[in-house]
Amino acid sequence: MPRKLHLSTTINGLPTEFLCEARQSLLEVLRDVLHLTGSKEGCNNGNCGACTVLLGGEPVLSCLVLAAEAEAAEITTIEGVACEARLHPIQQCFLQDAALQCGVCTPGFILSAKALLDRNPNPTEHEIRFQLANNLCRCTGYDKIVRAVQHAAKQAMASPEPGCIAGGSAK
Repeated sequence: MPRKLHLSTTINGLPTEFLCEARQSLLEVLRDVLHLTGSKEGCNNGNCGACTVLLGGEPVLSCLVLAAEAEAAEITTIEGVACEARLHPIQQCFLQDAALQCGVCTPGFILSAKALLDRNPNPTEHEIRFQLANNLCRCTGYDKIVRAVQHAAKQAMASPEPGCIAGGSAK
């Protein structure tokens, strides 16, 4: 029987400890051990982006990251994006702009967009498309997704909310 690792990290702003095998991916631990099922397993080989989470504020494909690599790191999953009791502006814009269909890819797109807007609150369309290039959607075109990110950026520029776009989830 493989020896389990005891890891400590911060997930969605909360200190978290868990046991995992050295070979387990971050996606497996998030979904199967910690029951954070918002990150989706699409391809399990790094091609689709459905499993995107933020690791230290940067988007990563959690199916390609070993859980052991998350030791002492700060992780944000889709469950940690909402601002207190309301949707994050990016989530709200995805809904308002009909930027989703089946929803499997949506968490990855939202987290990739959040990482972009956290470092560049006024991106060009080209910058948005470049940031989202690692996320695939099999249901819809990308125009509505890009427009939703543009809409969220405009909202943030018009009325920035501390803790929502610029600083992650409000606590």
